[in-house]
Amino acid sequence: MQSVLKISEAASIGLHAMTYIAFHSNEPACTKDIAINFNVSVNHLSKVLQRLVKAGLLHSVKGPLGGFELTKKCEEITFLEIYEAIDGKLNEGCCLFGKKACGADKCIMGDFLNKTNKSVREFFGNKKLSDFCNQKKELENECF
Repeated sequence: MQSVLKISEAASIGLHAMTYIAFHSNEPACTKDIAINFNVSVNHLSKVLQRLVKAGLLHSVKGPLGGFELTKKCEEITFLEIYEAIDGKLNEGCCLFGKKACGADKCIMGDFLNKTNKSVREFFGNKKLSDFCNQKKELENECF
């Protein structure tokens, strides 16, 4: 089934991986376990995790018991930070063409795209990893 809201596979992997890592915060989460849990490519996941390290949201722990850990508390990391670390700045408003194609003041979509992008930005900005960590019992059987 198709969705109107499109989020890149990399951003989706990043959001889910960060939630997994937060959920398993008692030890470093290894790439293989995350990839198996979400049925994603280890190579693609590794690239996403490195972007999150570069953005300062994760750090890697080397060695046989290594993996990835959060650099901040769950309460301090928003979905917007994660999304923007992967896909770049989430801008408000835009044309379907990515440029003004309808004319200077008219858009065939009216203000719909502005409102939708603002709503997504607010949702991602208000959603924190801790929102899921606090629901551990409920999520255990659903996602992890």
